[in-house]
Amino acid sequence: MQLGFVSAILSDFSLDDVFSFASDEGFACVEVMCWPPGAAERRYAGVTHIDITNLNEALVGKVLGLVDRTGVRISGLGYYPNPLHPEPEHRHRVLEHLRTVIQAAPRLGVDVVNTFIGRDWRKSVPENWQVFDGVWPPLALFAHGLGVKIGIENCPMLFSLDEWPGGANLASTPAIWNVLFEKAPTLGLNFDPSHLIWQHVDVGRAIREFGKRFVHVHAKDTRLDRDSIYQHGVTGLGWHTPKIPGLGDVNWSAFFSALTDTGYHGAVCIEVEDRAFEGSLAMRIRSLRQSKRFLEQFM
Repeated sequence: MQLGFVSAILSDFSLDDVFSFASDEGFACVEVMCWPPGAAERRYAGVTHIDITNLNEALVGKVLGLVDRTGVRISGLGYYPNPLHPEPEHRHRVLEHLRTVIQAAPRLGVDVVNTFIGRDWRKSVPENWQVFDGVWPPLALFAHGLGVKIGIENCPMLFSLDEWPGGANLASTPAIWNVLFEKAPTLGLNFDPSHLIWQHVDVGRAIREFGKRFVHVHAKDTRLDRDSIYQHGVTGLGWHTPKIPGLGDVNWSAFFSALTDTGYHGAVCIEVEDRAFEGSLAMRIRSLRQSKRFLEQFM
């Protein structure tokens, strides 16, 4: 396994700075964010470390040169919109960019693109499958034909009443993953254990059942707010807080034990969404260093 980080936390760094930092700190890889240039729709979105909308030969050469010079590889290209958004114009726009990211990956020597399935949060799961069937099987085959593995992250994307009740990402539970892989067998998972913790899903069992589907892994923790769960139950909001690895309720020893049992040898990228470390660039850098020190004992 190779330890890396998600570049979104260093949004004010240039691509050169991201790679230099990764090399200096001893990281093996980076998941590079490839959102279209423009304003972010939510926290940690809208980060553009490689503008694939302007991917000319000069930029390709620059990226490949950075990889070669620093020895830090790109674990995957990241773009996390809602490809099943209820507004057709929005859905078309994000799908066009996602296709562009997929096409860019081989040119950059990358074989993984990480994203969300998306969801119309107002509709039931069966109703969302109807939209899925028109979008994802052909897109998955398109990526497969280019030698690109798509890693679907398992975050439900349910943060506020704006995404209530379904969340903005369908691929959140084992039952849905089973249907997902029946409908689009070439899709993979970008597995994040923190999202299962607050859903009370057994992380180790999920790894052992679906580990062969992992094409990428995120290392993020979450701390359960047990008082909120007691007061409002799990159908309320605000029952968990994203934390850096080691400061939440993920059992990282059991996590890596299960991960090694599956034979996974790919990237494990630290994803920082911990508000306690957002106050300054120095704090965000500290979050990566602290997470690296903690995770290295298991790798």
